[in-house]
Amino acid sequence: MGNDCNCCDFSIGPVDILGVESELGNGFMYSSRPSSQFLKLKHDGSSIRCQSTSTDKPKSRNLLDNASNLLTNLLSGGSIGLMPVAEGAHGSVYKLAFGPKAFVVVSDPIVARHILRENIFSYDKGVLADILEPIMGKGPIPADLDTWKQRRRVIASGFHALYLETMTKVFTECSERTILKLEKLLERERLHGGKTIKLDLEAEFFNLALDIIGLGVFNYDFSSVTKESLVIKETDVEKLQQRDYENLKDASLLRFLVDMRGADVDDRQLRDDLMTMLIAGHETTVAVLTWAVFLLAQNPSKMKKAQTEIDSVLGQGRISFESLKQLERGYNGKKDGYSIPAGTDVFLSVIYNLHRSPYFWDRPDEFEPERFLVPRNNNIEGWSGFDLARSPGALYPNEIVADFAFLPFGGGPRKCVGDQFALMESTIALTMLLKEFDVELKGGPKSVELVTRATIHTKNGLWCKVMKRSDLH
Repeated sequence: MGNDCNCCDFSIGPVDILGVESELGNGFMYSSRPSSQFLKLKHDGSSIRCQSTSTDKPKSRNLLDNASNLLTNLLSGGSIGLMPVAEGAHGSVYKLAFGPKAFVVVSDPIVARHILRENIFSYDKGVLADILEPIMGKGPIPADLDTWKQRRRVIASGFHALYLETMTKVFTECSERTILKLEKLLERERLHGGKTIKLDLEAEFFNLALDIIGLGVFNYDFSSVTKESLVIKETDVEKLQQRDYENLKDASLLRFLVDMRGADVDDRQLRDDLMTMLIAGHETTVAVLTWAVFLLAQNPSKMKKAQTEIDSVLGQGRISFESLKQLERGYNGKKDGYSIPAGTDVFLSVIYNLHRSPYFWDRPDEFEPERFLVPRNNNIEGWSGFDLARSPGALYPNEIVADFAFLPFGGGPRKCVGDQFALMESTIALTMLLKEFDVELKGGPKSVELVTRATIHTKNGLWCKVMKRSDLH
């Protein structure tokens, strides 16, 4: 539910599609979050039409590229030199092999739209379901089609407008804990003549996101911000399992799911649904906030612009559901399509290919949150361009606005069910941080190393210098 990264406006959301996306991994794990999606074609082979265009930019190929292509060709039965050359280097749809295992990599919005929306029921979760089943069982992400159809309807209805409005208060109160903690640390530093504190903001975001998901989904307070623990203790899980949810009065999502549970939904399925939301709704939000701050800290003018907008909208008031809405918010293809044999694993490469494609985005490697405010159409046949008017009232630039060139929460029937929850949570947390503080990186950008697990995080934390805003009196 988190993202990941992503977001709704110039300044506050996950900030920049090409600078920061949250969610699962390098592209889009099929939870519909900013990561990589694995699918397996179930039925007949599918012919996917992909518009071809050319570019004047030469495509450089290094030794590693050539070695990878050679190995891929030999292991997949192809001929040397015939490997299609991912977006930028290998083409928008290509085959990649690791040992005896091969899968198709997709970096094209037209093909992604075909897979996720127009032909989704021809695919299942493939290898992704095998990986996640021990943890999430038949939760919404790895569920088979029949289970998904049954549970999606109930879970989606749980994220209704009144619930989201109630959660605004939860998001705000949890974020206030973090703000208060930072203010106390700064006050202690001031007593010793200092004005700046140094701390790992990624760790603070982990604590904050855990408290939010605990209260929002389970009505259980992990109190991670004050306990300073990044780990969900076994005793916490036991307390959750032992609670009498049938007689618990609260506005949590769990309360709603218990009330809506039919005779065909056993305790294990409920557990799978909730475990999925706990995992997917926690780490992803942390990633969104971490990389948003990482980018803003390197771009002081963008941070100042965000703070000016926050001051204009909120003033000295508290953030609310209504004020939240006021915060702004060429490739090588084949015209006749691609034939994908049944049983093929398909990987949608979102973050590093699709979201950074020079054919669909100007200056894709630059941090430009303003890009979300400007319509864009490159006259690529089959792609409708980027147009906010296609989804009026949307909280963030979604796949409809970008015609599947931007997939912060996936798209189609199996799109992330908690997208608005995640977007509101991360927006409120970032807003409240920037409302009170300026942030700088402790070291240079190169000191922050990436590590890819379920989501993309830092290797050793996001160490920052935090100080009260210089323009506040």
